[in-house]
Amino acid sequence: MTSLDNLESLRDVISRHGLDARKALGQHFLLDPDITNRIAALPGSLDGRHVVEVGPGPGGLTRSLLGTKAASVTAVEVDTRAADIIRELIPFYPDRLKLVEADALKQDLTTLCPAPRHIVANLPYNVATPLLVGWLRQGKAWERLTLMFQLEVAERICAAPGSSHYGRLGILAQWCARCDIVMKLPPGAFSPPPAVWSAVACLTPHAEQPDPALFKAMERVTAAAFGQRRKMLRGSLKGLHGERLLAETGIDGTRRAETLTIPEFDSLARAHLAHSNKG
Repeated sequence: MTSLDNLESLRDVISRHGLDARKALGQHFLLDPDITNRIAALPGSLDGRHVVEVGPGPGGLTRSLLGTKAASVTAVEVDTRAADIIRELIPFYPDRLKLVEADALKQDLTTLCPAPRHIVANLPYNVATPLLVGWLRQGKAWERLTLMFQLEVAERICAAPGSSHYGRLGILAQWCARCDIVMKLPPGAFSPPPAVWSAVACLTPHAEQPDPALFKAMERVTAAAFGQRRKMLRGSLKGLHGERLLAETGIDGTRRAETLTIPEFDSLARAHLAHSNKG
């Protein structure tokens, strides 16, 4: 094993490989080791944990994760140019670093390493939301998710009822996990700088998780409720027999979706699922 301090600098690696960040892949690289070390520390102790990193790019965060006591780090990279860079690190960490060249949207990450599992990633911004929703469906499989998003997306994930950012994503996320914004970064922290600030959100899945059928019911209910955001619930939920659902759950049909708490959405999802099961 080599010392992280003795590895070739990220900027030199990028130059040697001609790795330019591609907008189509949502790439914005983190090159400052002080920042990547801070991110690697955010999940808490990784001692004995198996970490999956999605979109490692030139490997700045990968190096920092390898500097922790994580049992293993699995880097999932769709960009063959970046994968070549990560591959160069493997001889230094043959027992701890694994590279999977795949599209994370099409890959079941739970099959890549044993539990206890973490995801720690500076996510490609163009696919961050669908990636997160997919991982929320697997809440039981993950001990913690420590993820970089655009700040606005992180605010949506952690938003409270009644706030301007509250919506489907926050409901799904907070229904499945405790969600906290734990770090904010300005555009200049990245290369190239994005147009907006970014933030790391830490999601710790709840002990009790919805089963797949209930998760799907919640997706349907929230999609309908927020499909026409300013509509009253009795109108927005009409396609799901909303009057029946509202009557059974005791929720006032004149309210709007953004005023409902997550437990109230949970009751609507459960009522919808019960009626779906009856046919």
